[in-house]
Amino acid sequence: MTPGELARVLYIDLSEKEHWVEEREDLFSRYLGGSGVAVQLLKENCPKGCDPLSPDNPIILSVGPLTALFPLASKTVAMFKSPLTGNLGESHCGGRSAVAIRLAGYGAVVIKGASESPVYVAVHGSRVYFRDASALWGMRSSYTVGRVIREREPNAGMRTIMRIGRAGEKLVRYACVVAETYRHFGRLGLGAVFGSKKLKALVISGNGSVPVKDRRRYTEVYSQIYDEATRSKAMKKYHDLGTAQNVAPLSELRALPTRNLKSTRFEHAEDISGERLAERFLGRRLACSHCPVGCIHLAALREPYEEEPYFYKTSMLSYDYELIYSLGSMLGVGDAESLLKLIHRVEVLGLDAMSTGVALAWATEALERGIVGVEETLAELKWGDAEAYLEAVNHIVEQPNRFYRTLAAGVEKAAEAYGGEEFALAFGRNEMPGYHTGEASVAGYLAGARHSHLDNAGYALDQKLLKQGKKMGAEELARALFSEEAWRQVLSSLVVCFFARGIYTPELVAKALAVAGLELTQEELQRLGEEILKEKFDFKFRESFSFDALRIPERVLETPSARGRVKRELVLSALRSFHRLLR
Repeated sequence: MTPGELARVLYIDLSEKEHWVEEREDLFSRYLGGSGVAVQLLKENCPKGCDPLSPDNPIILSVGPLTALFPLASKTVAMFKSPLTGNLGESHCGGRSAVAIRLAGYGAVVIKGASESPVYVAVHGSRVYFRDASALWGMRSSYTVGRVIREREPNAGMRTIMRIGRAGEKLVRYACVVAETYRHFGRLGLGAVFGSKKLKALVISGNGSVPVKDRRRYTEVYSQIYDEATRSKAMKKYHDLGTAQNVAPLSELRALPTRNLKSTRFEHAEDISGERLAERFLGRRLACSHCPVGCIHLAALREPYEEEPYFYKTSMLSYDYELIYSLGSMLGVGDAESLLKLIHRVEVLGLDAMSTGVALAWATEALERGIVGVEETLAELKWGDAEAYLEAVNHIVEQPNRFYRTLAAGVEKAAEAYGGEEFALAFGRNEMPGYHTGEASVAGYLAGARHSHLDNAGYALDQKLLKQGKKMGAEELARALFSEEAWRQVLSSLVVCFFARGIYTPELVAKALAVAGLELTQEELQRLGEEILKEKFDFKFRESFSFDALRIPERVLETPSARGRVKRELVLSALRSFHRLLR
């Protein structure tokens, strides 16, 4: 295989209902694929200063050279200008999306313009169809949309169906895109960008193949990756309980944000832990395409029909740590069944669970303090009251008043409008992830290209330092975050699931790329990761991002983390050092 076989970019113009293909070997030979290629395509196609919800904002989908070749290289990168942060939007999704794009014959897809009426696009290999989606627009459930499209489109088992729910149609700035029902482009509002383009769904299928020249070498490397994936303790954790396993230990460490981070230990953590959910509700496990691990855990939620005794509806829904944190401990919801109902409502409507939970936690405290009244919230929001939160989730999507229209733009925007910024938990306008572990996590959220815990794993660095009983100065902290994030740019350009980062070491990545026809040393890979990271920040700076303008919520400094109180000056000094490393 050569980069040229991956380098076909499909352009889709929704305004003109046109499509074409360009060969971009210049990008794929230099930046591998995934994030590396996506940021270049974003720079080329996104005008400086454009409104994220205008037709000018492109959607970039990109896969990598290991996609459809090796296990766990099963993610698609989406890149766009985020309507939540006004800056770089990047989200990763598993399921069948990556393999479907690759076997359809493309390394990337660029969606431009906007349709005047609702549409969904079906890409079957070289054929592209613009389908009328007027009948799908307004459907409350993203699940229903998926079922309808499955019946209409061919190639079951080889296709991906990416669609939005009602939240995307209503332009909630943290609406997500659902793929294969249980996978998501979750963070930073890709669903709202779909909605702004009147794009209800994107279907992609292909029956192509990826040729391999040296089969013996390919088999050796494949077997090594497969064996490590199925035998390692880390991957067994993801299979057995998934990330939900983290709930109880993080609460014990005093690192689990609870009730809008008033506390970091949840008294009901055991009741919503991965162990308890597995015992009571686990219905089955699923895996992304070309993954032997099976980390997707589905709960079977059994609910009685109203006024119909002994008749029940069973819903299968995915859960993981981030959903349990944001809709559980963050809201004080300690009953597992109530938590699952909240997760299901968020899934059906197509919202990012983390942003939704943090927004509702702020709203609860704002109501508690008298900053807003019930006339704004329309529901008596109280910690642990899942029924009130179910009502509020609906209001975020339907936006019946100014309060919910503002909350639908993110917690930072809501706090700017109503007050309570000191307990509005957002980093770079992206709502807080579920780890309050120390300075490395806080600096990591703020310094990350996406302001995400997945950028540089600052939370993991905190836990490592806690275990070792060590401390880090600002410069050392910045260098550790920078190095980790740079390497993750390589993984997200391949595109490898971050759960497999312990398997895809620099040495193994170099071997796998050699099989794929790309000869790069470990040192060249590390330099490439740094270059891609700087290219991302080049886009961010172009769009008026500033390290000096970053805000640390006071609540983060007030509530002790697993490593004690977060020191503001240490975080700010680390950010300055991180900024210098980008130059």
